[in-house]
Amino acid sequence: MSSTQTDGASTPDAQGTPNVALRLEVVVLPVADVDRAKAFYERLGWRLDADLTVEDGYRVVQVTPPGSPASVIFGQGLTTMEPGAVQDLMLIVEDIDSARDELLARGADVSEIWHDETGVFHHAGRVGRVPGHAPGRGSYGSWASFTDPDGNGWLLQEITERLPGRCD
Repeated sequence: MSSTQTDGASTPDAQGTPNVALRLEVVVLPVADVDRAKAFYERLGWRLDADLTVEDGYRVVQVTPPGSPASVIFGQGLTTMEPGAVQDLMLIVEDIDSARDELLARGADVSEIWHDETGVFHHAGRVGRVPGHAPGRGSYGSWASFTDPDGNGWLLQEITERLPGRCD
């Protein structure tokens, strides 16, 4: 394949050397109770892609957030991470108020909207959080957070205009 093809198989780097496309499509979440996690994500409106019990002690559940090309997988026998160990998974939204309202209506315990004191990204944990939307409602600057029943942490980030070179 040519590095100039648009099917995403490879793209040239800054020096024009082809790169093999590497797509993040699945993130593994550690959970303690598979059925509880499955019910939580389905209640949020995430599509159930698979629920496979392969053998005793090995179960794979895959769910996909609405509009996302990437999914999450959880189950039994999938990871040695402790439940709740995954933090700061980012869900990108165009309207953080609407996204927050919908998640609240579906039973998620979503934080109030906040922005970081630096206006750049966000600090670890709750450090640097300033209540309210980013000044001027700047793209990339407004956040909200929630956790699943095991404590895996999710962030909503409002992006209304992408930086140059970023895809839609």
